[in-house]
Amino acid sequence: MAQEDVAPIRVGLLGAGTVGSQTARLLVEQKDELAARIGRPIELTGVACLDPAETDPFPWIDKVIVTTDTMSVATNSDIVIELIGGTGVARKFVLAAIESGASVVTANKALLAKYGPEIYAAAEAKGVDIYFEASVGGAIPFLKPLRESLVGDKVTSMLGIVNGTTNYILDEMTTKGLDFDDVLKDAQAKGYAEADPTGDIEGYDAANKAAIMATLGFHTSVTIDDVSVEGITKITADDIAAATAENKVIKLLAVVENTDAGVSARVYPALISNTHPLASVHGSFNAVFVKAEAADDLMFYGRGAGGAPTASAVVGDVVTEARHIAQGCTGPSIPLYKDLKKAPIEASKAEFAVRFVIHDNPGVLAAIAAKFADHGVSINGVNQDLKPTLKDPGYDGELQQLRLVTHMTDELTLRETVKDVCELDCVCGEPSILRVLN
Repeated sequence: MAQEDVAPIRVGLLGAGTVGSQTARLLVEQKDELAARIGRPIELTGVACLDPAETDPFPWIDKVIVTTDTMSVATNSDIVIELIGGTGVARKFVLAAIESGASVVTANKALLAKYGPEIYAAAEAKGVDIYFEASVGGAIPFLKPLRESLVGDKVTSMLGIVNGTTNYILDEMTTKGLDFDDVLKDAQAKGYAEADPTGDIEGYDAANKAAIMATLGFHTSVTIDDVSVEGITKITADDIAAATAENKVIKLLAVVENTDAGVSARVYPALISNTHPLASVHGSFNAVFVKAEAADDLMFYGRGAGGAPTASAVVGDVVTEARHIAQGCTGPSIPLYKDLKKAPIEASKAEFAVRFVIHDNPGVLAAIAAKFADHGVSINGVNQDLKPTLKDPGYDGELQQLRLVTHMTDELTLRETVKDVCELDCVCGEPSILRVLN
């Protein structure tokens, strides 16, 4: 039971938006139960936002504690929750909170992907904790097992769906046969996508999460600058139809690996067999696979976004840290004791599915196959039973789609091969290139 005769643990909240408002609700409405779990009272003592009127829709936030003085809240709390977003201003307040002796809970993946190692080191030097479960996978308890449960094992790779917006878009395109632009507008209307969806659909949000995953999993500094990124804006209805014809789906994946060539962190759309567990991850749900030497395969699945689900992870971190404060101890540090090299793009190999729109003339397949052979790229399969939607105004004959699936090859070789093929007179438009997940 909570000791009522001791001072409450002071919690300061920076940001009262979608996640911040729900975090405040959970802290206020569950105050007594959380205190019982912690063994000491806990109190929301400050809420900082740009305009106090932002909190008007949220009656559980006491107007007395709402302020525009963000620095005051950041430096006068035992635990600071940073939900501002962005990197510059958020970094300033997080470092100030740490310097004041406060532990920090954040959901800010962009901040950690850019300045994570600096923030982790600052927290360790000051003897406080930094928790960020909500930064990857929303409500999914994924990072804590990575930081604690698997600390005695060696993680070799992780891959998964870590962006709910793109998964919703691709899922709607697949199940309803809709075009990308139409689904994006629908996602924005339903609140699944921002007014400016660039961070999601271009893969940057997933890339931030990939950097965090690689840093924690491999105990080495990996920033957003180390992540190769490819979004879903080039995925068309033809790509979806071709995947469906082969009993596959397209998913945007974050993939991190620790190989002999170095650490690789990448985000890209890939073809996945309908029998793969990731193929059944629908809507805005997320899922991550972890492979470790001793534990072997692990899968984490759940709500990857949304105010209440994400707030659940934030409050979980707050309670964990409050327990440490009540017990007079700190939690596990984030030891980045390795300085692993980053794998060059040449070291990344995969099977690729390449779809060309071609003039349906004799010898076209042989000409394209010869280009692949010239570059040493072996072809594993061919499919011409696809209907094209592209028109070639300079050509009177029929167009055909030609889809080639390669054996394992490196990306640079594959893209050089495709570039040469596109110089053939029989090829029109921009080809589609997708990796195939085995």
